[in-house]
Amino acid sequence: MSVRVGLAGVSHVHAGSYRACLGDAYIGFWDEDGGDFGRGETVFASLDALLDACDAVVIAGNNVSHRAIALAAFAQGKHVLCEKPLAPTIADAEAMIAAAKQADRVLMTAFPCPYSPAFERALARVQRGEIGTLKAVCATNRGTCPGGWFMDPAQSGGGALLDHSVHVADLLRRLLGEEPTSVAATVGNNLRQGAVEDTAMITMNYPSGVFATLDASWSRTSSYRTWGDVTLNIVGTEGVIEVDLFGPGIDVYSDTKPSHRMDSYGANLDDLMVKDFLRCIAEGGAPRCTGEDGLAATRVAEMAYANLTSAMATAR
Repeated sequence: MSVRVGLAGVSHVHAGSYRACLGDAYIGFWDEDGGDFGRGETVFASLDALLDACDAVVIAGNNVSHRAIALAAFAQGKHVLCEKPLAPTIADAEAMIAAAKQADRVLMTAFPCPYSPAFERALARVQRGEIGTLKAVCATNRGTCPGGWFMDPAQSGGGALLDHSVHVADLLRRLLGEEPTSVAATVGNNLRQGAVEDTAMITMNYPSGVFATLDASWSRTSSYRTWGDVTLNIVGTEGVIEVDLFGPGIDVYSDTKPSHRMDSYGANLDDLMVKDFLRCIAEGGAPRCTGEDGLAATRVAEMAYANLTSAMATAR
């Protein structure tokens, strides 16, 4: 089965990666803000025009637009891979899941981290009991501030807490097999002093007694050696497993700008995720990262916002 996939929105920083990973399945894009990749490819004048031409869409616009685009896609019988967070609110995520079920179409959340071989190995070791009973997890998902609409709460629905908590919240759910009973966070905007938080420290408590901490900040400057990280320090009664999902890389120095860059090696997690999406469309079955997974992660973010200590500076 030949699958035709379009991009519904291209303003997210990962849009270019989706286009590359889709390969021959990619047919073009529509963007509500008139965005352009600048490569002379097919640009659809409206979302309806894009949906008429494809079997599925990858939603890669601003967070607040996810629900409306997904509902339109499901109404026309299309499959959806949606950039994380699935939605900025629980209500929006639940509406998307209900529409997907009614249309009998795939709704996949764009969580590439579960496809990481490093995480798969760590999960298998934990499930085999190699480090005994789990006690705690210290995690990070620090990154460079994306700028643009990410700094506008009317389009983003939140700042670094929402943007960078959901990846790790999903990994912890897979690792522990449970969802947190309580979540608390402290946020600030002292790096950029914008309208949304750029730093977030989160604590999660689980029914089993495990607790987890997460640094979900946009604390990487443009000159930093990497864009960010996803790390897990998993502590058990019999040992510790340290996981760095995007750590493997080579420092490259040159006489041209930028004078330094990191060339990562190993598995392309975005490619594995997109291939899983295409497989589900062509062959049936559920993706590794479902809409329900996205909802669970959004729930953690909402719990954090509901139990918040703020150190926000006055926006300039």
